[in-house]
Amino acid sequence: MNKVPTAPAHADLKDNYIGGRFVAGPSARPSVNPSDLEDIIGYYAEADTRHLDDAIAAARSGAAVWGGAPLEQRQRALMAIGNELCARSQELGELLSREEGKPRAEGVGEVFRSGQFFQYFAAEALRVQGSTADSVRPGIEIDVRREPLGVVAVISPWNFPLATASWKIAPALAFGNAVIWKPASVTPAIAWALTEIVSRQDLPAGTFNLVMGSGAVVGNGLAASPDIDAITFTGSYEVGRDVAVKAAPNLTRIQLEMGSKNALVVMDDADLDLAVAHALNGAYFGSGQKCTASSRLIVHRAIHDAFVEKLKAATEALVVGHALDNGTQIGPLVDARQLEQALAYAKLAETEGCERVCGGVALERRTRGHYFQPALFINSRNDMRVNREEMFCPIACVIRVDSYEEALAVANDTQYGLTSGIMTRSLAHATHFRRNIKTGCVMVNLPTAGTDYHVPFGGRKKSSYGPREQGQVAVEFFTVMKTAYINSGAPV
Repeated sequence: MNKVPTAPAHADLKDNYIGGRFVAGPSARPSVNPSDLEDIIGYYAEADTRHLDDAIAAARSGAAVWGGAPLEQRQRALMAIGNELCARSQELGELLSREEGKPRAEGVGEVFRSGQFFQYFAAEALRVQGSTADSVRPGIEIDVRREPLGVVAVISPWNFPLATASWKIAPALAFGNAVIWKPASVTPAIAWALTEIVSRQDLPAGTFNLVMGSGAVVGNGLAASPDIDAITFTGSYEVGRDVAVKAAPNLTRIQLEMGSKNALVVMDDADLDLAVAHALNGAYFGSGQKCTASSRLIVHRAIHDAFVEKLKAATEALVVGHALDNGTQIGPLVDARQLEQALAYAKLAETEGCERVCGGVALERRTRGHYFQPALFINSRNDMRVNREEMFCPIACVIRVDSYEEALAVANDTQYGLTSGIMTRSLAHATHFRRNIKTGCVMVNLPTAGTDYHVPFGGRKKSSYGPREQGQVAVEFFTVMKTAYINSGAPV
């Protein structure tokens, strides 16, 4: 195991945030720009078990106060966070892109969308209403209402380091819970930036806590703690399952968003140019590092060759470069491990019998970074590992089929079920696909990547476990129902 580097004494250290104050850690980890490995963004504190214990204690104290706070206090705090994120989206978007590697425009868009999550749930804080009913017993009334859970642990990924965290943190706070946030270790800078904004709001001490550090220490500690009321997690299936195993003995409420192996079906009646554009977007943008990416392209035999020819040209034309350079469409992969994994999967595709159409190699650019040329493979089968495993990189494999029925069967033949899509002009095929595909989200004549914040998000099978995220349904996970029976007394 590599030793975590200690920051030099003169470095601008960024600390954890526990109990309403910034707290130094025993060590610090550098955040490195994947577009330029010589660029150190900063050093960020690593928490140990003592810090984690302090954060849990602070959150329990904060939850007791925040859970009873007036609704308008919650609304004002969340709206202020959301407004500042939107107002500073250019500045913070550049920081996000510099740290994670997505092109500047995507970074700016993510920050702005994160602000919208807080604005949306600021409004939702005022909409949590209960209900009343008469009992079947005379003289008894019933009151049903929602209450906060208490302490919610948020474990968020690096691919959407601000957006995914925001759509978890915002509803947790809106509905009166205290939060302990463990961001991904490779993207601490944008996490700290959000924390600094939150620290200036009218929240009781301990209501929001940032605990940066390794999954082995912080993640496992949160998952196994009996003092955590709920865990919302986004990451790989393997890690999500481990969170569930550790949380189970305490019966901790869990919400897991995990792996995917999304398919885009292209039928013989599809608008070919539109299909190519959406396949390109879904498979490669964000460097393929999206849980909604379409790495399986299921294409009807009648238009297979024409589709591949057009997609090859479009893929080769993609501009891969520094995330902050004008004109960059595809940034670097987030770190060396992701680059090594992409290269390994490109090699595996050929080993399994796929034909490489283009890409699949490391690239050199004006700065040293984790650059990878988006890859397209054909002659693949759905039973190949490259079509069974989540690669999480810009590699797409084409699977040729002879009919709509075969396309649907192949699309459903996976252990995952997050998103799927179909390109077709047939209303009959589009309707049948929507109703029979086994995914939580389905797109018709759209890329598989791209969802809205005001409606439910989540998958099926090994992609998701627990209540849906986002929109009004978020209240289901972050609150608990209480049913009260009141004897108003017999009439005089």
